[in-house]
Amino acid sequence: MNQVMRPTIRSVRADEWRAAKELRLTALRDPVAPIAFVETYERAVAEPDSFWRERTEGAAGGTRVRQFVAEDADGTWSGTVTVLVEEAGADDAFGGTVQRRQAHLVGVYVRPECRGAGVIDALIEAAVAWSWSVADVARARLYAHQDNARAERAYRRCGFRPSGETVPMQGDPAKVEREMILERLQAY
Repeated sequence: MNQVMRPTIRSVRADEWRAAKELRLTALRDPVAPIAFVETYERAVAEPDSFWRERTEGAAGGTRVRQFVAEDADGTWSGTVTVLVEEAGADDAFGGTVQRRQAHLVGVYVRPECRGAGVIDALIEAAVAWSWSVADVARARLYAHQDNARAERAYRRCGFRPSGETVPMQGDPAKVEREMILERLQAY
């Protein structure tokens, strides 16, 4: 009987910008990329290496942004998620105002051949754990496009629930992104 080995989940390192770039460009070529990501492949592939170096360096440490990767035993990255810490009163990515300090999970991606093996669960678990402990927030959120049932199912499995808030999708205001949230339970 073959056992699937769960990948190691870790923070990206600043010098891994080439691997971060490759995984992001792969994600942006996925068939659901137009409803899963705000960024396009065409825009991302045109960015200079300096962009990818700075982006990866910024997500490698600190308490404001953190990118996590799922690394298989052979060193291949099978997935990723990035956490952005949003401060109350700041502008959010959709043109609104952040109501409370929270973590915002973005750029969630798992390679197709690795889906169904628990990679997304492990990535989100690590991102949320970091949010609660290092970033010290009590609420995490993410968005799922109304037509991305696969993503919404995965997020629900990880404990996220629809908040009831929606935002129009960029480029197609007839479609919406649904906010999903996870609240940290307070110990008494």
